[in-house]
Amino acid sequence: MSKLINKVAIVTGAAKGIGAAIAKHFAHEGAKVVVNYASSKEAADQVVKEITDHGGTAIAVQADVSNEAEVIRLFAETKAAFGTLDILVNNAVFQQFLPIEQASAEAFHQHFNVNVLGPVLTIGAALKLFGNKGGNIINISSGASKSPMAGVSLYSATKAALDALTISLSKELGVKNVRINSILPGATETEGAATAGVTAGSDYEKMFVANTPLGRRGKPEDIAKAAVFLASDDAAWITGEQISVSGGMYGF
Repeated sequence: MSKLINKVAIVTGAAKGIGAAIAKHFAHEGAKVVVNYASSKEAADQVVKEITDHGGTAIAVQADVSNEAEVIRLFAETKAAFGTLDILVNNAVFQQFLPIEQASAEAFHQHFNVNVLGPVLTIGAALKLFGNKGGNIINISSGASKSPMAGVSLYSATKAALDALTISLSKELGVKNVRINSILPGATETEGAATAGVTAGSDYEKMFVANTPLGRRGKPEDIAKAAVFLASDDAAWITGEQISVSGGMYGF
């Protein structure tokens, strides 16, 4: 319960799903957590309440990560509350199941602005707060970056771009004592997945489970535990990696 004691972490898109699980697991391990959200204030406040009710420290901060001014405010509020930053988790995401003939310029920019520009902006802001002590960045990518499926070409492209950023920045930022890694979740039970149609008993779920050697969809907690590991000193010599947390689901 002390792997992240006295660390300060920002988790973007942390009102629900994987982000919420990561925020709660970080707090359980001793971190002070900034629960970022774009629009789900009530859900973000509930995550903060669950953390503080269990003796942890957390605040909720609204910011759209694709908006540079809002990102600047997110990090300014983090500095005002906690004085520093040690860990950034880029989890905020935009995803649609969208055949390519329906892929408008608007849909393209929605995907890339949140999933790629967002991390670029937050990483730039995080480096200023990390300072000389260094820091730790975890990008929540997707198995779709390595094994894209039909109907999610834009989403898959953004996650492949995010992994490329991870590799490149590991080489650029190592000299600053900044580690950066990607987690690639497999099919995971989240509110976003349900909204996209991957519900219990659906054809999508059956397909995912059939192609997962461990025989089930993931839970947000499965991803959160991997994030705790990467954020901790247990992973002190790991950077630039893409770590699949997928129950063994590859290349179907």
